[in-house]
Amino acid sequence: MKTVFGLAIFLAAVSIGAAQPAGQFAKANQEFAAGDFKAAIADYEEVVRAGQDAPNLFYNLGNAYFRQRDFGRAILNYERALALDPRHPEAQANLRIARDEARALELIPARAERWFSFATLNQYALTATIAFWIGAFALLVFIFNRRRAALVLSILLLSILAIALAAVYQLASGKNGEQLAVVIADNTEARLATADTAGRVLTLPSGSEIQILSRRGDWIYAALPNDLRGWMPANSAEQVRM
Repeated sequence: MKTVFGLAIFLAAVSIGAAQPAGQFAKANQEFAAGDFKAAIADYEEVVRAGQDAPNLFYNLGNAYFRQRDFGRAILNYERALALDPRHPEAQANLRIARDEARALELIPARAERWFSFATLNQYALTATIAFWIGAFALLVFIFNRRRAALVLSILLLSILAIALAAVYQLASGKNGEQLAVVIADNTEARLATADTAGRVLTLPSGSEIQILSRRGDWIYAALPNDLRGWMPANSAEQVRM
């Protein structure tokens, strides 16, 4: 598996778009190629702070963290790359390798979320928009012209609209929704209450997935792997979607 990582690691050393600071991105790539992963991380992170969010930027940043054996942040950035491009093959491959290295725990998607996983949230949203407008137009045609075909078409499209909206809701609130986060601290303890002395619920290796449900001061309440819930220090995890 490490061989796969080595083959994939340079595949994203390309421009991430005209709007990003190309010079700093190129400098970070050169530092990575020279084995100066700490400097590469600093420059990639600076590009991120400048507001750039291209998949290859997060992919390269994940690779640099992987080489530093910071698996939590490597997984976080592979997840960020995949949030922008769910079919990024190199990020998918390296994410699996990083999870194996870290022995990270994963959230299990709900059954309904698995049903809708063949398309992305944006694709469902676009489908819903198109179905709404065409369906509404077909309904108006039926109202004014009494054409049965227009009624059948409007019912079909409004049914598609309902399914697409259900998919949007499931994906937005599910495992890969807005509240998905990755544990970046080593062996984080999830607890029953917001205190370091509270009972332990689960020990989470770095790179494990959680879903943030609420916040209280310096603590977050999260859905954990194995269908558990617990309180964790807020600085022990970062959300995938920035």
